[in-house]
Amino acid sequence: MTVPEPPVFGLLNVNKPSGPTSHDIVARVRRGTHIKKIGHAGTLDPLATGVLVLCLGPATRLAEYVMGSPKTYRARVHFGIETTTYDAEGEVTAQDDTPVTREQVEAALSAFRGDIAQIPPMYSAIQQDGRRLYDLARAGQEVEREPRPVTIERLDLLAWEPPYADLEVVCSPGTYIRSLAYDLGRAVGVGAHLAALERAASGSFTVADAVTWPDLDAAMAAGTWREWLLPPERAVAHLPAVLLDADAVQLVRNGVRIEADGARGLARGLDADGHLVAVLEGRGSAWKPHKVFSV
Repeated sequence: MTVPEPPVFGLLNVNKPSGPTSHDIVARVRRGTHIKKIGHAGTLDPLATGVLVLCLGPATRLAEYVMGSPKTYRARVHFGIETTTYDAEGEVTAQDDTPVTREQVEAALSAFRGDIAQIPPMYSAIQQDGRRLYDLARAGQEVEREPRPVTIERLDLLAWEPPYADLEVVCSPGTYIRSLAYDLGRAVGVGAHLAALERAASGSFTVADAVTWPDLDAAMAAGTWREWLLPPERAVAHLPAVLLDADAVQLVRNGVRIEADGARGLARGLDADGHLVAVLEGRGSAWKPHKVFSV
């Protein structure tokens, strides 16, 4: 008698290759795992590589916590050429062969550290007046975009190989590295675009620990892909832990508040085995079930 596989409730940290969209990767994993309910925690452009966290089964409800975490990127910026998309996939709109020095680049970086206002690129999924900006851009329209507040915690020049600068960026979610490259080129005075991008980390998920696409593809074909499945608790590892005994677990799963002094903010409710039971919301004198998982 065949023992059925347990329900899937977990995460996959995939090192996305350059070429496919994030949606392409999700579609391929749906086919390879035969799981319909899969989402990703933060889009990567087709050109980009690196950490793409997939949320499987009920873990799709945890995507927002991964998406809301700080990101680390390694970006290659090409000075002297601007494009329609602000990256290497777009059409060239301006070119300036004026030599740029390392000192000029380093001096320009300081203005982009800390809390800044960033104008998103036209080729982005942001909606304006009910339409995606990239749809307007493909129709040949350019509209005014409202600056968006972002935080760049760290911005370091790793290497300078004219006309290319390799940067490491630690930033808040919602930061457009393509816009950063474009704005940096304008600050230097010759224009620039994003030539390559790797998301090195999304919260606690790093590219060093990610499964490569060839390895995951082979594991799905062999039926061994669950070896790469991460526990859902990883999505909320940054939240404080609240340990729940058996009675409290039952109460939480029934939607009942758990009395506790000084309950504040969000927390991860864990059972005796360390498995995620719920995301809890503190209300001063009690933890209220915010998102409950019964798997």
